[in-house]
Amino acid sequence: MLEVLLTGVGGQGTVLAAKVLAQAALRKGWQVRTAETIGMAQRGGSVVSHVRMGTQGEAVHGPLVAKGSADAIIAFEPAEAVRVLPYLAPDGRVVTACTAIQPVSAALSKHPYRAQDALDCLRARLGEDGSVDAPCLAAAACSVGASASDGATRLGDHGRSARSSRLAVVDDKTLCQQLGTRKALNMVLLGRAASIGALPFTAEELVRAMAQLVKPQFVALNEQAIALGMA
Repeated sequence: MLEVLLTGVGGQGTVLAAKVLAQAALRKGWQVRTAETIGMAQRGGSVVSHVRMGTQGEAVHGPLVAKGSADAIIAFEPAEAVRVLPYLAPDGRVVTACTAIQPVSAALSKHPYRAQDALDCLRARLGEDGSVDAPCLAAAACSVGASASDGATRLGDHGRSARSSRLAVVDDKTLCQQLGTRKALNMVLLGRAASIGALPFTAEELVRAMAQLVKPQFVALNEQAIALGMA
């Protein structure tokens, strides 16, 4: 069983990313169940998607990831990663973007929310013993999660690499600038999670699943995003 939690803010593509994972799992013949907690997503609120896959052929009886059970958390925003950290399994891993999205409450506060504070919290809890190139943020810049080669160093039931730490921070600002849009951030993060072995899919498997779910004119962009995440 592989349990994945995807979290972000409304409009970031969290639900589509979950659908891509479910489609990729179905193409492998695995049983999969998904669920979303959307809340006030249309007003910039939190979105959490649950994906549970029977990677060993086992039946999946429910869609919700329990606290302490997530093998992987994929976060589109650093504070959202901190918010769902209680769901992470003891040996689970977190892949997170580093760009902050200011909630209304923070914009009105005397103490604005800073992405670095959330990332420092994640680093304190999870460490960065090899999967991230640089240790610190500086203003809007952040470190980039290094990736293992596609499948070459993957180990364990879910393709985990012995060289990967529990935290990979993705320089989403730079990668999305290369793409020319932030709308494909979801595919960038899926690619990065797969590249470090947190997801049991190749780039080709993700692309095939994605192509079944997006409009034809957006397939090339999303394929490029997956490739950037994998690089």
